[in-house]
Amino acid sequence: MTSANIEDPRGPGRARIPSSRGLSRAARRVASFVFSLAVTLFGLLLVTFLIARVVPLDPVLAVVGDRATQAQYEAARVELGLDRPLPEQFVRYVGDVLTGDLGTANLTGQPVLRDIQRTFPNTLELATFATILGIVLGIPGGVVGAVFQGRWPDQVIRVVGLLGYSMPVFWLGLVALLIFYGILGWAPGPGRLDVTQQFTYEFDVTRYTGSVILDSALSGAWDVFRNAVAHLILPAAVLGYFSMAYISRMTRSFMLEQLGQEYITAARVKGVPEWRVIWVHALGNAMVPLITVIVLSYASLLEGSVLTETVFAWPGLGLYVTQALFAADFNAVLGGTLVIGAMFIVLNLLSDILYAIVDPRAR
Repeated sequence: MTSANIEDPRGPGRARIPSSRGLSRAARRVASFVFSLAVTLFGLLLVTFLIARVVPLDPVLAVVGDRATQAQYEAARVELGLDRPLPEQFVRYVGDVLTGDLGTANLTGQPVLRDIQRTFPNTLELATFATILGIVLGIPGGVVGAVFQGRWPDQVIRVVGLLGYSMPVFWLGLVALLIFYGILGWAPGPGRLDVTQQFTYEFDVTRYTGSVILDSALSGAWDVFRNAVAHLILPAAVLGYFSMAYISRMTRSFMLEQLGQEYITAARVKGVPEWRVIWVHALGNAMVPLITVIVLSYASLLEGSVLTETVFAWPGLGLYVTQALFAADFNAVLGGTLVIGAMFIVLNLLSDILYAIVDPRAR
């Protein structure tokens, strides 16, 4: 038989029994996916390990300090395992990571995993709200630009997007703070919460997820919730502007391609309303490649929010890794790098799944 499934001999309409060929094909796909995932993770571990060996900073000095004696230096070097051959160090490093041991951060004196659990939800909040803002403004902007190609709405949208690509994020963040916080007083200052609300959050809010907004809402601490949202608006708007510029540009490109297709002409000839042609047929097909753009934009915001977090004193993973890098705290730097790399892998997997859901041809 050539079919992957065969009918139940009890008659039509009965359950179909998967054939051995269909099962073997599915098993090969699963095995291929697991193998590629394992290779990717192994490559990520290898790269982060080599980074720690290539960077011209001495992690031993970061532990013992500049005034340590040679004996103290050598003792710390042995304790850190840096006296062993590189292959042995790598095997030990992989084993520690697989057991969840990312070492202790010299900067905070806490396990790196605990620091990441504390800081990463703040970065997730910032990147998520910025991506939502980029989607809400970028997709309609790209559609309008494609529909009015070459006319003034398209020119305005393209100029706004060009400015988003051109302006450095740290400069835009400083200008936003100067105007909306320093001059107009519309936004709260840098940081995640005001001092009083931070005290309330530390002692009165139950930590369910690590997200200030979610935990304060679930705990009914609405003063903390409102203050957290107020602090989030300005940095999320700065990051969202760059996300919007990228998404609108790619949406415009995909829409121009779809609007030139024959099925769009046929739909118009049949009398399909123009709004349906644009927002249902053309945008529906443009969403297939646009999903990958949105997911990669989200991943880049998770990785590239370092400058925004620094300008706004946002206690996220980017600021944590930056401070650790200046302090030569390699355990913290490598732990943060691993988390960001793992998020890229997860988001790429999510992109493939969403791609198959939206486009049945990819299943």
